[in-house]
Amino acid sequence: MVDVIKEKATICIVNYKTLDFTRLCLRSIRKFTGYPYEAIVVDNDSQDESLEYLKALSWIRLIERRPAADELGGGFAHGAALGLGLENCNTEFFVSMHSDTFVQKHNWLTDLISYFSSDEDVACVGSGKIELTPKWRILLKEATDLRTFRRKLLRVPDPIGKYRYYNRTICCVYRTEILHSERLSFLMDRDKGLTAGKKLYFELVDRGYRTVELPPSVIGRYVIHLAHATQVINPQEFTPQKRTIRKCNRLVNKVLSSELIQNILADDSLDQ
Repeated sequence: MVDVIKEKATICIVNYKTLDFTRLCLRSIRKFTGYPYEAIVVDNDSQDESLEYLKALSWIRLIERRPAADELGGGFAHGAALGLGLENCNTEFFVSMHSDTFVQKHNWLTDLISYFSSDEDVACVGSGKIELTPKWRILLKEATDLRTFRRKLLRVPDPIGKYRYYNRTICCVYRTEILHSERLSFLMDRDKGLTAGKKLYFELVDRGYRTVELPPSVIGRYVIHLAHATQVINPQEFTPQKRTIRKCNRLVNKVLSSELIQNILADDSLDQ
């Protein structure tokens, strides 16, 4: 196993036809990250202007992934791209970040890595969904989650962990050596319907590693996530529900019109 570079992180972003979001994601990383890092962007065969933009950036490491002709798209392609980024990671920490996730606070990565402390058994720091809705709405959603309620009340088996909590790859920090030594993959149990990184997280917990599960209110101090934005801006390839589209568009308009985001978008020097 290759020795990792201590006190350094690799931030891995997967790009698939999301030029505006990927640009904002990368610029926000460059603006707010003080911790030593390398940025790896894995392009999932976009073949559009987003790839041309990435090729013009000298400060990132671009990996152009070519999926097999019969390969599944969507979540499978995303997990495969994260896996490729992990294979090329030689730093102490590996950070997965979605292209529709934007940093909004200085020293965000330093703060997240501080949760690892000096405990070598801490394998992962992250959060579940990052909600940008009022707290009362989140509580109402949890209270009316009939599927989870039924499972708990009737003790319906959940053999693959479909409803089990996991730190999502939206913005998650992993200890690279543990992922490599345990031979864990972001594609584990994709054939059973689990999203990228879900089974990986279960394996970390089940093999006795410690994980830090941050509340959405904490991780939300550091990053903004536009849930489902990739699907919404590529309707020809994905089929989001109309309700999801309306909700996402409202969120996109709110976030992109903020002074913080407007300042980042106007600062072309962040590409240099």
